[in-house]
Formats: sequence, C-alpha cells, structure tokens
Amino acid sequence: MAYVVTDACIDVQDRSCIEECPVDCIYTGPRMMYINPEECVDCGRCEPACPTVSIYHEEDLPSGKEQFTSINETVFLTLGIGSPGGARKIPPLAADHEEVASWIK
Repeated sequence: MAYVVTDACIDVQDRSCIEECPVDCIYTGPRMMYINPEECVDCGRCEPACPTVSIYHEEDLPSGKEQFTSINETVFLTLGIGSPGGARKIPPLAADHEEVASWIK
C-alpha cells in the first residue's frame, strides 16, 4: 500500500481526493473513504487534495494512526470486495471497517 486514509476523514468525506485520483482507487464508505492498496499507483495526487489532512503515505503516518494501514487493506477483504478495478464500477461500500463503524470522534 502506498497511501492511507485516516480518522480525519470519518464523517467528513470531502471527496476532493477522488477527483485527483488517476486510477479511481478511492472508495466511499458510510463514514469514511478507503484507498484500495491493490489499485493505488503511489502517485500522491490525493494527499495534497485532502482538506482535512487525512491521507498520508504509509511511511509518513503520524504516531497513533498506524492501524489505518490495516483498516484500508482489510476493508476490501472483510466486505468481500477484493479489487474491482475502480470505485466507479461499484456502488458505495455498504459498510465501514468495524473499527471505523464504531469510532467516536
């Protein structure tokens, strides 16, 4: 995985990152966005587009946000989505990762 969406996106979902993503690898969940690690090409265009500063390169994740690497990876496995080859090909995700679903801001 190259880029990771973190908790600053929860209940905000500005979607500016989606407009910048050249490979359509950012998916919308009920409470936050997720980057599919199998589809991300590590271009970095999403990071500066995010007004809430919720996207980081996995090597630059701030302390205390490391769990979001796993959250972004496993949401595609736990929901049975896999790698559909672009967010526009499927409807928004039906559920968030269980940690995000129960996250209290």
